[in-house]
Amino acid sequence: MKYLNSIGKLVCLSIILNWAGMEASSAQAIKATVLKKIDNGQINAHYVSNRAPLQKAYFVKLPVGSIKAGGWLKKALELQRDGLTGNLGEISIWLSKTNNSWLNKEGKGEYGWEELPYWLKGYANIGYMLGDKKMIGEAKFWIDAVLNNQRDNGDFGPAVERKGNRDLWTNMPMLWCLQSYYEYSKDPRVIPFMTKYFRYQLSLPDNKLLEDYWENSRGGDNIASVYWLYNRTGDKFLLELATKLDQNTANWRQGNNLPNWHNVNVAQCFREPATFYLQSHKPQDLAATYNDFELIRNVYGQVPGGMFGADENARKGYDDPRQAVETCGMVEQMTSNQMLLGITGDRFWAENCEDVAFNTFSAAFMPDYRSLRYLTAPNMVISDGKNHNPGIDNSGPFLMMNPFSSRCCQHNHAAGWVYYAENSWMGTPDNGLVAQLYTEGQVNAKVGSGTKVTITETTKYPFKDQVNFTVNAAKSVSFPLYLRIPAWCKNASVKINGVPVKVNSSTGEYIRLTKTWKNGDKVTLHLPMQLKVRQWAKNKNSVSVNYGPLTYSLKIDERYIKEDSKKTAIGDSRWQAGADPEKWPSYEIHPASAWNYGLIVDEKHPENSFKIIHREWPKDDNPFTNNGAPIHLIAKGKAIPGWTVDQYGLCSVLPQSPVKNTEPVKQLTLVPMGGARLRISSFPVIQ
Repeated sequence: MKYLNSIGKLVCLSIILNWAGMEASSAQAIKATVLKKIDNGQINAHYVSNRAPLQKAYFVKLPVGSIKAGGWLKKALELQRDGLTGNLGEISIWLSKTNNSWLNKEGKGEYGWEELPYWLKGYANIGYMLGDKKMIGEAKFWIDAVLNNQRDNGDFGPAVERKGNRDLWTNMPMLWCLQSYYEYSKDPRVIPFMTKYFRYQLSLPDNKLLEDYWENSRGGDNIASVYWLYNRTGDKFLLELATKLDQNTANWRQGNNLPNWHNVNVAQCFREPATFYLQSHKPQDLAATYNDFELIRNVYGQVPGGMFGADENARKGYDDPRQAVETCGMVEQMTSNQMLLGITGDRFWAENCEDVAFNTFSAAFMPDYRSLRYLTAPNMVISDGKNHNPGIDNSGPFLMMNPFSSRCCQHNHAAGWVYYAENSWMGTPDNGLVAQLYTEGQVNAKVGSGTKVTITETTKYPFKDQVNFTVNAAKSVSFPLYLRIPAWCKNASVKINGVPVKVNSSTGEYIRLTKTWKNGDKVTLHLPMQLKVRQWAKNKNSVSVNYGPLTYSLKIDERYIKEDSKKTAIGDSRWQAGADPEKWPSYEIHPASAWNYGLIVDEKHPENSFKIIHREWPKDDNPFTNNGAPIHLIAKGKAIPGWTVDQYGLCSVLPQSPVKNTEPVKQLTLVPMGGARLRISSFPVIQ
């Protein structure tokens, strides 16, 4: 019996030693490093990247169709499909198929400018991502019309002229539609179409090229399309055209000034010098883009949410957090951030993209995505159909949630979430993959020597701190997997198949994991979230409260008042005769609880001033609402009776902090800023 017991112990010991040996071998097979910046010395062998003499890319955008959204992000896309984006064709006059200049070879027709491509670049890509046959078919109707109606000289689209010059702005977003369509379909008509059009552009004299305000500001979008084509064909004339476009685009390299202060232009065009830097190789071009970003935020962006106050145009003296930004501006800022990731390799742009997406963009819509408003501000205590000018730089009902209104934003908002999803994963120069924007979903891509892999990502980020990845591959494959370390996270940790991987995440921006990956390998990324109070010294010493990537706002009870969309639309709105305001109503949102509170904050340990309340995940998978928010914060504060609605019907400017106050202390609930349609996000501090 003793003999048998001894044999049993030896067998168990052998099993344990073998298991430990396998674990040790597995750990040794993993090479984990933390990088301050990714090495762009190589060129991805599987996906189109920058061709010489362009600067080598740090990250490569994967072709449309490579990524499928999941979780709350897929839900947002489905809400868009079933809401305003997917049904705008029955509302907007600009999408009418009667007398539409996008359907006419000469570009003649009553309806046709930026609206159609603004909408199509999001609508089509949502269709591609969701595999929605109806959307894909509708998108192809418009794409076919564009491809079939190119004029003999190479020009296409609405023949709009301003002061005798051909207005080329409207074609710029349509080029992006064609690029996405080509990546998805490989339609052989697209490359020669774009080549012919760019030869036409090159033939235009300088005094006839990009002369109008919008196209002059936005020439960077045109350059990006030129480089997209150059990387596929290598035609040298395209580099000549890019130089010509840069020379005729507004000067976004002015140092202490901008060519104009229109919010959408700034968010869209500040990247133009960095785009041309790919060809110029001049460090000052890259620096100009960073400078433009900081310049407007230094004065007008001392607010949470990643944007700046320019409710049409930024104006001196209008820098309070009650100043808003267009929904278009949010979309363009997120898009710029995604593009700059590839150009610079700097995670900074992913940080700002998340900030805008989670804290500002999601609040610009009704929770069902069936209507939106033109303007959204960090401090916003009413969303109605009144004229708030000159408090905001527009005259009209610019705060109304209206599906018939806002013209540019009505169409352009469609691209916000789908572009976010498409850039959540990128290729790397060493034939690997990088998780840039954490969100549930799936990426299908070639890695290593060309092996196809699928990585499934499951997470409730940004509301939860864990991200899980599962590798699926037909055979074992060696490739590097990069994970972005958010700037706010101090102690990120990684496990592979349940075994901790030794990394010092505080020393860099990306974790690089290299091993021979097997089917079913699992990676677990833990991103511990901390409470942080940020002071805005340049804006009355106000504060905002963050937990991980989310900013929190005062929970204001929201009272919705249904209105007639036709009666409450902005003046230049147009809709089709059959558009039904009963089916597509607009809404005012009024506060049904007090909002004028300051926070009581422990100066030495501000994080101790808040209690974190975790709640159940919303059953509808839509966490960006006050009721569905998975996290609340409990705080203490006092009412500030003198802080009221001003003569313009807006939340009056912030009082200077600290505020002396004898009001009683009250318990306050804070909710994620991105789900609060009414919100106070920049708080006065009670002395």
